[in-house]
Amino acid sequence: MTTHFSALRGKNVILGVTGSIACYKAVDIASKLVQAGAVVDTVMTRSAQQFVSSLTFRSLTHRSVVTDLFDAESDDAVEHVALALRADVVLIAPATANVIAKIANGFADDALTAVVLATNAPVLLAPAMEGRMWANAAMRQNVSTLESRGFSFIGPAEGRLASGEMGRGRLEETSTVLNALYEAIGGGSAGDLAGMHVVVSAGGTQEPIDPVRIITNRSSGKQGYAIAEAARDRGARVTLVTAPTALTDPDLIEVVKVGSARDMLASVESALRAGADALVMAAAVADWEPASAAGQKMKKTWETRMTLELTKTPDILATVRELPGVKVGFAAETEDLLGNAKEKLSRKGLDLIVANDVSATDAGFNVDNNRVVILDRDGAQEELPLMSKRDVADRILDRVRGIVDARR
Repeated sequence: MTTHFSALRGKNVILGVTGSIACYKAVDIASKLVQAGAVVDTVMTRSAQQFVSSLTFRSLTHRSVVTDLFDAESDDAVEHVALALRADVVLIAPATANVIAKIANGFADDALTAVVLATNAPVLLAPAMEGRMWANAAMRQNVSTLESRGFSFIGPAEGRLASGEMGRGRLEETSTVLNALYEAIGGGSAGDLAGMHVVVSAGGTQEPIDPVRIITNRSSGKQGYAIAEAARDRGARVTLVTAPTALTDPDLIEVVKVGSARDMLASVESALRAGADALVMAAAVADWEPASAAGQKMKKTWETRMTLELTKTPDILATVRELPGVKVGFAAETEDLLGNAKEKLSRKGLDLIVANDVSATDAGFNVDNNRVVILDRDGAQEELPLMSKRDVADRILDRVRGIVDARR
């Protein structure tokens, strides 16, 4: 999964890798940082090279890897000083007991410890070691010493260790490490949506017929998740209210999981009442629900037909229209796209509506692209060409930001 943390874009990240079996996670961390647009310089200890080669990191980062205090690969005779000066953040993952002890005691006998000693950038350490080593009194003292100097620790986590025993000492998962790194450099605090709280809905709601059968739709949730991630990357605090999807929960976002339209209404209303600047209802909310759901699985009979009585689900946007905040709806249509969208925009009292033709094969449901028209209550409309759902998300948020700014 591509990492979109825009605060990492262009940042100089020093990734220190030390000798632990957890080195394989450092490879994933490097890959995700590059995907996020960071400039990654890898510094490896001699022990780390016993687990993974420098070629692996060089191939991922497209930059030379420092493996020695006087590295022959580098054009700079004092590469560790140059790295230390341009670093925005130093991340050591995995950080062994040995390197933690050396840093705590001011050693600079290899490239990595020399970088740490020479930098003014934040230093984050993600430990990986046996549980007894982590709990040792000397380790506790070293950790305390480093924390008192402003160093930050990520984990370690509880779980199965390399020895086969259970305990605290596992390197944290990549997502946890990236979240901590993101926050250490300020997250989205400098984004144009900083200070805003955006509520986003996503996915297709599920209305139960019986304990195993549901009424639902073909929504994948991709557009809603893209909006939530874009708002996060632009500095907003985001609450994502999502019906069931196959998507991974986005990092650094409050995710509220719901099932039916009624569940979604309750969660959206709660989030808005707690204080929100905008609601973007990208979810495909079912219009109908069974009048009553069977308590047990309905058995197949010899009859060839069954009548299912349906009633309307609650209209979420109409219900919350009087609550504060910009309201954005979606109109997923198969005919008369603009006519239906304008009617919905007026009837629900929305600020914006995003209309898309879900009968198209190259846009809409279950694909990564979308082609939409954004309409506002003043009658203006903006037709967007086929583009990624992430780009659509940013165009929607541009309009939301404009409305919020105009009301302040």
